[in-house]
Amino acid sequence: RYVVLTTKHHEGFTNWGSPVSWNWNSVDTGPHRDLVGELGEALRESNLRYGLYHSLMEWFNPLYLADKQNDFKTQSFVLKKTMPELYDLVLKYKPDLIWSDGDWEAPDSYWNSTSFLAWLYNDSPVKDTVVVNDRWGRGCSCHHGGFYNCADKYRPGTLPAHKWEMCSSLDRLSWGYRSNISLAEVMDEMSMIEELVQTVSLGGNYLLNVGPTKEGVIVPIFQERLLALGRWLDTNGEAIYESQPWRVQMENTTDTVWYTSKGPVVFAIFLLWPRDSVLHLSSPIPSPGTRVTLLGFCGTLEWQNQPGKGMLITLPYMLPSPLPPQSGWAVKLEGVK
Repeated sequence: RYVVLTTKHHEGFTNWGSPVSWNWNSVDTGPHRDLVGELGEALRESNLRYGLYHSLMEWFNPLYLADKQNDFKTQSFVLKKTMPELYDLVLKYKPDLIWSDGDWEAPDSYWNSTSFLAWLYNDSPVKDTVVVNDRWGRGCSCHHGGFYNCADKYRPGTLPAHKWEMCSSLDRLSWGYRSNISLAEVMDEMSMIEELVQTVSLGGNYLLNVGPTKEGVIVPIFQERLLALGRWLDTNGEAIYESQPWRVQMENTTDTVWYTSKGPVVFAIFLLWPRDSVLHLSSPIPSPGTRVTLLGFCGTLEWQNQPGKGMLITLPYMLPSPLPPQSGWAVKLEGVK
């Protein structure tokens, strides 16, 4: 479980007192606070891992624009701005994760990525614990890195061979805050849960982005969505946290049942409640000792062998309600193969 803060985006403003970003940082101007440091302390008190997003490039920096004009054969920007900031972030805040971005215009040889990563993994104070993503130079994405992002909102479709992360945004159209956002452009609860479940069943981590206002406030509609996802995880987190992909990731017959596992235990997560309250699972092979429970519901559920293969699980009776039901439920299967 981790939080990633944008320490610096492509416009170059740093959310800590960067010594190479004079007067264009959160200590010299604006809130006059070290936001990177303050959030790190709060997260570690809550036992959460701390990730730092950092953009290698800066859209408007004259040094970067000059290097770009020289077809990246000069490295003034990298030597005077990018690398000093990366080393400063690691030495000062000792992050658990570095989320690099803004790399795509130039090769890794321009960014000095391999030199920095060699130091990070061999000599830095976080060398034994840190993980990084795959955005360290043009062509690097989806090929090199501790975990792969591949692309924003990437969905692999099948189980990848390498650890990966799906980064998504509550605002469907932007990663930053927009004052003119409409409700239809905000992800709804079912979309969030569906993305989370699909990602985890395929062995990925789910990173959900929120763009705060210029005052650092997370607006109420985003708060509501995050709290809804938190409530869902309070009930179903056992099927998500520290889980592994199962031998089958989803039912071939439908895209509304996804599987995760923990050791011998299998979880079947279904996004739509079956009309007859009977869940059809064709992939698990039950045994006489199979035990079935529904997360958040007391007692065991009745089940029977499905003709052909698999099992039929009788779900609890749901009272009719004028309100739309919650999205996503998880059945815990013990004693199946």
